[in-house]
Amino acid sequence: MKFRRKPRENVEINLASLIDVVFILLLFFVVTTTFTRETQLKVELPEAVSGTPPESAEPKRLEVLIDAGGSYSLNGQALLSSDLDSLMRALQKESAGDNDLPLVISADGKTPHRAVVTAMDAAGKLGFAHLRITTVEARAAP
Repeated sequence: MKFRRKPRENVEINLASLIDVVFILLLFFVVTTTFTRETQLKVELPEAVSGTPPESAEPKRLEVLIDAGGSYSLNGQALLSSDLDSLMRALQKESAGDNDLPLVISADGKTPHRAVVTAMDAAGKLGFAHLRITTVEARAAP
């Protein structure tokens, strides 16, 4: 009895298809990854207390008023247009580049949410850190 071995074929792993799959995965992760850091506003919410707040000795502050129609006015002066760019230009001009000034946003109760968010976005893009939103204390029901 003669046992004869069959010649074996060389087993090779085709790396071309493996490399293709790895590159597709790498491309997927690069495309789906965001490289920009989202900007966020940190807002300190005021506490509601009865009585009148004490007058502070702040040298200068910026106050953005938003009426029920969504029109802006900055420190009592009405802005010509109600878009983000004009609000940012007015804030930059009024603050003279000093973004450490406190910024107060006063909005009517019927103001569209978009107008308030636009004002907050303008403040965030310009780097204002001290942002306040004014409210009126609710009256107690009799």
